[in-house]
Amino acid sequence: MIGKLKGVVDTLEEDHVILDVHGVGYLVHCSGRTLSDLPRAGEAAALFIETHVREDQIRLFGFASAAERDWFRLLQGIQGIGTKTALAVLSTLSASELTQAIALGDKATVARAPGVGPRVATRIITELKDKMPGFSASEPLVAQLGGGVAPVQGGAAADAVSALVNLGYGVPQANAAIAAALRGAGEGAKTEVLIRLGLKELAK
Repeated sequence: MIGKLKGVVDTLEEDHVILDVHGVGYLVHCSGRTLSDLPRAGEAAALFIETHVREDQIRLFGFASAAERDWFRLLQGIQGIGTKTALAVLSTLSASELTQAIALGDKATVARAPGVGPRVATRIITELKDKMPGFSASEPLVAQLGGGVAPVQGGAAADAVSALVNLGYGVPQANAAIAAALRGAGEGAKTEVLIRLGLKELAK
């Protein structure tokens, strides 16, 4: 099973790239966001790969990050969402933007993706709110803040930490993210604002 490809961009098309790996051209389907981030033809590139094997074909899907690949897998676990719709969502929203939208129950943002109406957006939020992948970038955040971040106490900040923990982040990471959010937004910030800022910190 192919998990990652490193090679040279041969051809860029509207929905795929041909990546030359030691003389073998792999046709890899990608989101519009990933394709736009790839370098020009002739330059080196690397993609995280999801391989789909069917009776009549093998298809490769490429992603700029492991987080984007995780979302691709999760989205396809929802009834009625196939590879095309999953790529449309990831073309419209980055991994961090999708995390934020689901955490805040923002159906309008999710529904911006082509082929995703209000009903599908609601299904995405409902089914994925407890399955969202974490981001390894949260560990450096704790180190950056000194490693020993005191737990936030009471009110909106504590509610925001609880929300991040419920989304799958560890308590130290959640505390660090909300502590950073509080410094930016001020002590009077509402829970929703702190969650949004905390998610941005974790996605850096």
